[in-house]
This record gives sequence, C-alpha cells and structure tokens, in this order.
Amino acid sequence: MTSIQYLSLNKVERFGVKFVEFFKNLGRSIANFFKAIPHKLYRLWNKICSPFYTLVDAWRKGSWGVRLNFGIFGFYQLTHHQIIRGALYLIFEIVFIVYFITTGIPYLGKLGTLGTFSPDTQYLVDPIEGTQVTVIGGDKSFSILLYSIITLLLLLLFVVLWFFSIRDAKSLQENNYVGRFSKDGQFFDDILNKDYHTLLLAVPIVGLVGFTVIPVIFMVITSFTNYSSLQVNLFDWVELDNYRAFFVGTSSSADVGLPTIFFKVLAWTLIWALIATFTNYFLGMVVALLINKKGIKLKKLWRTVLILTIAVPQFVSLLLINQMLSGNGILTNLFRDWGWIQAGNEAFDNVILARVIIIIVNMWVGVPYTMLISSGLLMNIPEDLYESAKIDGASSFKMFSAITLPYMLFITGPYLLSQFIGNINNFNIIYLLSAGKPSMNLSGLGFGDVGDTDILITWIYKMSMEGQTKNYAVACALGVLVFIIIAVFSLISYSRSGSVKNEEDFQ
Repeated sequence: MTSIQYLSLNKVERFGVKFVEFFKNLGRSIANFFKAIPHKLYRLWNKICSPFYTLVDAWRKGSWGVRLNFGIFGFYQLTHHQIIRGALYLIFEIVFIVYFITTGIPYLGKLGTLGTFSPDTQYLVDPIEGTQVTVIGGDKSFSILLYSIITLLLLLLFVVLWFFSIRDAKSLQENNYVGRFSKDGQFFDDILNKDYHTLLLAVPIVGLVGFTVIPVIFMVITSFTNYSSLQVNLFDWVELDNYRAFFVGTSSSADVGLPTIFFKVLAWTLIWALIATFTNYFLGMVVALLINKKGIKLKKLWRTVLILTIAVPQFVSLLLINQMLSGNGILTNLFRDWGWIQAGNEAFDNVILARVIIIIVNMWVGVPYTMLISSGLLMNIPEDLYESAKIDGASSFKMFSAITLPYMLFITGPYLLSQFIGNINNFNIIYLLSAGKPSMNLSGLGFGDVGDTDILITWIYKMSMEGQTKNYAVACALGVLVFIIIAVFSLISYSRSGSVKNEEDFQ
C-alpha cells in the first residue's frame, strides 16, 4: 500500500492496516532478533577478549623491560625517559600493596562473617586454657563492610592500571622502534592537549565514586544484612529476607502486614507522581499560553508574580503552609467552619483532604517552573504554522492539539520524565508539609511510623531515622526496590519517547 492510499483511509481503516502489518512483521522481527544474536555475542566476546589479546601480545613481542611491567608498574617507562609517568604507576602500586596488606586483607578476611567480637565485649573465656582473655578493640561490621568495598574498588583500579601500564609500555616500545621517542615533555603535552578532557574529568569522577558509587554499593550490600539500631556493632548476613518481607512477609507475627503496607504506599507513590507531574505540566502550559496570548496586558507583572514562588525557598513555603494547617492554624479553623473536618482534628487527620492539599500545594510551588519553560518554547513555534491553520479554518483547540501540544511534548519529553522521577522521590513536599499524616498507627511493626500520605522515600527516612527501632537494612532494601522501579520505568519510557525515536522531526 502506498502512502497516498494509506492517507486516504479513515482512522478505523488505518488502525486495521497497522494491526495487520504488526502481526505480519512480528515473525520477521523475532527471526531477525534471533538471527542477530550470534553476531552480537561474537562482538561481545571480542570486546571481552581484546585486553587479553593485548597482554599476550605484549608478553610475546615485548622486550624484557616490557615484561617486567607485568610485575613492576612503570618499569619500562622509567627506563625509557618517561620518568613521571612511570613514577606515578610505581607509586600507586606501592601504596596499594601497603594498604592491601595492612588494611585490605584483614577486612576482607572478616567479610564472610562481618565480625565475631563486639567492641562492647571485654572478656572471653579461652576454650583451650579455660582462662579469661581481654578482647582489645573488637569488630565493627559497618567498618568491615565499608573498607571491604573500598578495597575491592581499589583492587579493580589496580587491575585497570596494571593493564594500562603494560599497554603503554608496549606502545612506547613500538614508537621507539620507528624512531618516535617520547619523553616527560610529551607526557605534559598530552595531558594539556590530547588528554586534557581526562584531566578535567578526573576530579568529578573521584567525587562520583566517593559520594555516589560507594554509598550505592554499600546500600545494596547492606540490604542483605540485619543492620539496625539493635544490631549496631555486629550484624549478620540474612540473604534475601529483607526483600522477601515486602512481598510475602516473614514467619514472625509482628510483620505479617508489611506486604500490605508496601503495596499501599507504592500505589499512592505512583498515583501521586502521575497526578503531580501532569497537573504541574499542563497547568503550567495553560498559564504560559494565557500570559503569552496577544492582547493580554501586564505580561511582565504576571510572570513576576509567579516567579516569586520560586524566589522564596521551597522549604520556607512548605513549613509556613504546614503551620497554617496545624491545630489552630488559619486554614484548619476555616475548614472546621466549613464542616470539612471535625472539631479537635487537624486537616491532615483526613486522608482524602490531606492528599488533596498536598497536590494543590505542589501545584503552587511547581507550576511556575513549567510556565517559564513553556513560555520559552512557545516563542520558538513558527507563527506561519498558526497562520496556515487559521486559513484552513482550524479552531483554537484544534491548533493547540495539532501544533502546540505535539511540539511541547516532543521538546519537553525528557523533562516530563525527569519530573515524574523527581516526584517519586519528592521528599520535601510530603515530609515538610504533612510528615506522612495521618498515621497508620503501625509503628509497633518496627518499620517506621508510616502514614497514608507517605511515599516510598519518606517511608525510607522514617524507617531509618525515626522511632526507637531504626531498621537500616530494610530501609536499604526498600531503597533498592525504588531504584529498580525508577530504572525500569525510565528506560522503557525514554526509549519509546518521541524525543528519542523521532529526534530530527522538529529540527
């Protein structure tokens, strides 16, 4: 069927054509997928084996100096006029070996048990002599886990730099064979020119590893332990018990209701994120359209009034509204006069009212951001599109749905996705405004005083920071589940968005 024939069909007929074509191409797509698997596996195998081929080639074709680099980092560089590069390799090797022997090995040796003797233990009975011996120091599972992670990451870095040292030595030898001798001056020239981007990215990467990668790895590993305020110094591995508790509960009668709580909070989290995202997005777009419409006076004034909500720190606005909704707050008294809440209760004692208030307040603090973004994008839509639509007799709604909205959705697709993810983790608007109220009165379970307006991120905070029993390991497990939910949704949504699939449509 040609394009002209397809365009001449009505919507029902077009749907039928697409439906038939989908199943006609389904078998071909599946066959092509499996046909491409061997080629992809072959390419993956080559990438995995490429470093090994380099090492084998360096050992076979390299001189004795290159081969010594397998054991002494930077040896070939030090003996061939690249003293600074070779010294850096050698210094790292020495520092790592000293750290690994003095700190890394002792902590890695205790990783399987996470420690045996608590620092609180002063005396133990020797099983052989029958006498009391003093335990000096004791073990701390937290330190064992943290230093073990750091040691393993440094070990990985050690292997990578070991490979680079050998590869650089092999490359330096090949350059010497053809008369291209490299000295320390060339090293600085490479750093400041060809590899300047590496120098600039080194500091952010170190910060990323130290403040993001290591905490994330620590959180994931901690989720397989029983780390809590009751198990501070010594805690043990519990495998998948923390994850299993969210879906099937445990044998203990104290937490049989945890799966029900989890799915209830998860449902409200997703509903909240959807409503908060789309209300802010579309209301911000509508406000931007109204302000930018021809004939509207005092446009700068309206923009300034809305921007004031951004100029005031968000936590200040939220805490102020929280006080207005407290026991004797002005809004609480107003709701009592209207009969929305009973005497003696607060606005956040009613589940429906509390959730509606959170959504409305979120619009107050969020719509101006979307308004500013939409205002800038609306000015970039060519006027001739609207003029052509008016000549064809299109109504205002038709121009909005056929021109404005597709353009806005295409440009702001990634922003819309990031807003949705941000609302799933929007700690401030929930905790500072309602603190999760009304409470479900389930603090006795030992998993935090979760409330009906709590989302997953605020529940994690309460579970790990509030109450007499702080369940850090279960909070880490919940954090991992949140990450999985966000990662899966983000990958699927972003890959299927028009901004990615039809990147050149609006260029």
